[in-house]
Amino acid sequence: MADIHDARILILAANGFEQSELTVPRDELRKAGAKVDVATPDGKPIRGWNHTDWGETVEADLRIADTKVEDYQAVGGQINPDLLRVNPDAMRRVTGFLDSGKVVAAICHGPWLLVEADALRGRRVTSYKSIRKDVENAGGDWVDEEVVVDNGVITSRSPDDLPAFVAKIIEEVGEGRHTR
Repeated sequence: MADIHDARILILAANGFEQSELTVPRDELRKAGAKVDVATPDGKPIRGWNHTDWGETVEADLRIADTKVEDYQAVGGQINPDLLRVNPDAMRRVTGFLDSGKVVAAICHGPWLLVEADALRGRRVTSYKSIRKDVENAGGDWVDEEVVVDNGVITSRSPDDLPAFVAKIIEEVGEGRHTR
């Protein structure tokens, strides 16, 4: 078991992330006591999307390629999946977390990275409704719930689900590694 105060959590993100899906988990997990790092493809700041227009710029702590799975207890938050699912460094980190049994969290379109990692077969999962068919085609058992956990893999549907999503990340980090 890991206490959230001792946890390091990695958020993978790229330009065009949904503003609240990165900033709310980052800020709430930090308030809970976790050290949260934001990693981007080039280690440079990224700009969010806030509903219908560009949002705030978020500073990066490091490049995705410079992260190590062993340094973190969880990966998650909001991930801009169209850019990151074709990024080899990002996908190596996602599969590394999955293989290690550490907590993996994806919200909205983030489960696309789990599709790309072939990690949904037989797994109960949720996502934004527009990628439901992709999740099902990848073997996932898609359900319409605010937060779903299947063996340390946490998924949520949208920004409306952020309170439950963050609470579940904290709970799952406390449980520690999962056998997958």
